[in-house]
Amino acid sequence: MRGLMIQGTSSSSGKSFIVTGLCRLLANMGVKVCPFKSQNMSNNSHLTPDGLEISTAQAVQAEAAKLTPSVYMNPILLKPRHNCSSEIILNGRVFAHDTKNYRHFTQHEGIAAVREALAHIGANFEAVIIEGAGSPAEVNLNATEIVNMRIAREADVNVVLVADVDRGGSLAAVVGTLELLGLDRERVKGIIFNKFRGDIELFRDAVTWTENYTGVKVLGVLPYLEGVNLPSEDSLNIHEHTSGQADALNIGVLKFPYISNFPDIEPLEREEDVNITYVDGNTGIKALHDLDALILPGTKNTFAAVDWLRDSGLEVIVRNFRGYVFGICGGLQVMGSELLDPLHVENNSEAHAECLGILPLSTRFEAEKITRKVEGWSVTGYEIHNGRTAFNYSDEFRPLFTVNGKPEGMRTADFRKACTYLHGVFANDWFRNEWLNVLRKAKKYAPHQLRERGADIFDVIASHLRLHTDVNELLKLSRII
Repeated sequence: MRGLMIQGTSSSSGKSFIVTGLCRLLANMGVKVCPFKSQNMSNNSHLTPDGLEISTAQAVQAEAAKLTPSVYMNPILLKPRHNCSSEIILNGRVFAHDTKNYRHFTQHEGIAAVREALAHIGANFEAVIIEGAGSPAEVNLNATEIVNMRIAREADVNVVLVADVDRGGSLAAVVGTLELLGLDRERVKGIIFNKFRGDIELFRDAVTWTENYTGVKVLGVLPYLEGVNLPSEDSLNIHEHTSGQADALNIGVLKFPYISNFPDIEPLEREEDVNITYVDGNTGIKALHDLDALILPGTKNTFAAVDWLRDSGLEVIVRNFRGYVFGICGGLQVMGSELLDPLHVENNSEAHAECLGILPLSTRFEAEKITRKVEGWSVTGYEIHNGRTAFNYSDEFRPLFTVNGKPEGMRTADFRKACTYLHGVFANDWFRNEWLNVLRKAKKYAPHQLRERGADIFDVIASHLRLHTDVNELLKLSRII
């Protein structure tokens, strides 16, 4: 195939970032390019227009490529539910609720779906930019993996290896990875060092040494790009955000087990007067006393979230929290009175759990998952959940939104407690600004007006690649020129 595969020496090396930038760079050149990742493991998912689940990363890359997201961009999505089990999403729909027979799956249904997706891309696009997963040097997985070098062989594309300078040890990571690749090493035609901070001239000797030692050309050293953040996939990337302003809002986010769709929080991180603190069982009790608002995010296992609140000692403190509370999806369910799971869809052992009781709602889990895009005149987002929630509305407890004539979510009359099933709710600029203005008013801060959007983030990343990598060599390796 015409195209290129981007692999990394580790998770979070910058594979998604570079794939996204290359997709926009090629799209701006008039190339009909498609992003692809055969298998992704993440609890952050996105819905295609036809209501199918794919990874958020590939949905973002589709936007960068000026395309509509589709399941052929990410045919397999694994969503962790427990330490040893994940839900398998195949071609956008639930295939299995656990990974007990995953090795068999990869060699049959999995690889078949990958080949079908690659064939579709080959027939309908001029180029493909493929993202690997984790590291290709996990030799214990070579026999069954369908996401790194096996995919490079299936598509017959060259590979560029990305290393994260910021975390240290990048030279050892590059050399060690190449040494463990065996015959597949011949596919690696270039190296990119990513997230470099400081004077780039000080890294010239490292580039020369790497090329001399490995025989592989270094195609670029990318400086750390401040202020440009793509949605995170790995919960290891969850980080706190400090605004630096004296009159900032302090917002906490409960760090649930199996936290999902945490990019829901990232629009808040881009606000100049918002501090974000992730609250866990170690630091949470003290942190909660200093917060203006608390967000209960999504989670792939709501029962585990309830147990975690109880075991960490946070349950009573959250229930009695005096600030503003906002729940999203699993967080909505936790704010209610109870969870019912007679079919053990969400939890293998428990069929009932008492929740926080902050809002008059209860949730029952059913086997069929709800996956739908929501587009109303006032708000857009998407729903992904097995729970069916009964809301007991009244004058005090009102719908948060009305979408296409139907109530959605819930809020108290004073807005202190609110919840929604809509992922992406804070990406709605007007709602994010209105909710933050409620917090600002409570602290007697001046309200903010909506600001105009800045430069297109994808064009910023594409320009960054063009400035700091050998684009012509990347195009040659992709067989585009």
